[in-house]
Amino acid sequence: MPAATALEATTADGALLVLAIILPVIGILLSFVLGGRYAERIAGILLPAGLGVACIVFLKAWHSEKSLSYIVGNWQPPLGITLCADGLSVAMMVAMAIVICLIGVFAHANFGSRAVSVETRAPMVFWVMLMAISGAMNMIFISGDLFTLYVALELLTFAAVPLVCLDGRAETLQAALRYLLFALLGSILYLIGTALLYGSYGTLDIVLMSQRVHLEPATLAAATLMTVGLFAKTALFPLHLWLPPAHAGAPAAASAVLSAVVVKGSFFLIVRLWFDVMPGLLSVAGAQLVGALGASAIICGNVVALRQRRLKLLIAYSTVAQIGYLFLIFPLAADPLHLQYGDALTGGMLQAISHATAKAAMFMAAGLVYASLGHDEISELGGIARALPMTMFAFGLGGVCLIGLPPTGGFLAKWLLLEATVATAQWWWAIVIIAGGLLTSAYVFIVLSRAMGAPSEPLTLHAAVPKYQEVAALGLALLSVLLGLVALGPIDVLQVGRPEAPMAWLR
Repeated sequence: MPAATALEATTADGALLVLAIILPVIGILLSFVLGGRYAERIAGILLPAGLGVACIVFLKAWHSEKSLSYIVGNWQPPLGITLCADGLSVAMMVAMAIVICLIGVFAHANFGSRAVSVETRAPMVFWVMLMAISGAMNMIFISGDLFTLYVALELLTFAAVPLVCLDGRAETLQAALRYLLFALLGSILYLIGTALLYGSYGTLDIVLMSQRVHLEPATLAAATLMTVGLFAKTALFPLHLWLPPAHAGAPAAASAVLSAVVVKGSFFLIVRLWFDVMPGLLSVAGAQLVGALGASAIICGNVVALRQRRLKLLIAYSTVAQIGYLFLIFPLAADPLHLQYGDALTGGMLQAISHATAKAAMFMAAGLVYASLGHDEISELGGIARALPMTMFAFGLGGVCLIGLPPTGGFLAKWLLLEATVATAQWWWAIVIIAGGLLTSAYVFIVLSRAMGAPSEPLTLHAAVPKYQEVAALGLALLSVLLGLVALGPIDVLQVGRPEAPMAWLR
């Protein structure tokens, strides 16, 4: 969403933005009308169709070097609602759509309903919620006012929580309830802040708000409430307590969705809030505080991950740590000019995308290990690398991306963040980034060394793993590696729609 000039009319391809939201809604309605047995087939058609729409929107924005917009009902803001897709939006739309589609392929083995003659609860819920998450994420990426973003966040929350407790076990129900409480607390704080802003400026449109907003007590209170609420939804340390049990206890496909996709929605909104709604109002002290929280997440999350005995819990705490990197863009881009012209925004958003692909692959791999062995105890993984070489290769590639080794997307993201630390003379964040990479490499090495070691007793596999599940996990892992090559391609699309942003950042 451009922060400097208002979009006055629907662009030629603006209707595609409506289609990106409507397609998942159509899928949900058809699933209820036709029944749960058809939910997977409906999702199998409409989710790839949504990916196609996202790719078209991406190409339109990239080639035109302009944002796409749609004025709903032709009512101009502040009375109407604007949908807008800038560079940040289109990049996230494509990345999340790819991840969701590959998760859908992986989930067929666990939530397939095509051969079932009687409708069951779990497959129906999973596919409907997956389509709801797809629609809610698109709505977050392209919404042009703060209240529509609130609605999208609530849709995302109520679609994500049921995925935690699909198996109905007591511990997963408890984890889902904790997740719901944190999410509702975040929603309340966000809504109160939104009301304060509306009372102060008479609009919730992002473009209009950015032109009117100024530093005053009501604005500061609203921004603080909204930010803390979004921190809770994103699971930023120390508001992360809900994340490990929720992500570790959910089925593998659901864990992949929650970690790779869902937490990115609230983070994306924090970026919108501080750099589009309130450009230039984030003080240096406030930016440093956010960065300190991110640094604490990196160190604490990785240290706790090192102490885990279960593979999925290790990956869940790794998510807590990786989320911390996303918030380092705030101290590195406290001045809006740094955000627009420097590497901080590019590195942060590339980190979000790389984490999505790598972490989804790792959760999938962990799920396949659990299905094969009947457990995911790290100390008892001996021999699994020989039994499931493709699965462990996918896990290893995902880990390499999280560490930040070349040529992965994680390497490019962290390199850009390191360049930003040099450009802004904030060397202490470089120490955090490097320390986080070393800690990540430690637990990735522990898991891989255990998996490639000899088993303490003859290895017995409880179930055969479908090859297409391994291929889906490996595909996402390879994508996390190939993201390192975007420096040679369309990475400049992230600057589309930024005020006076240069189209070629790579010099």
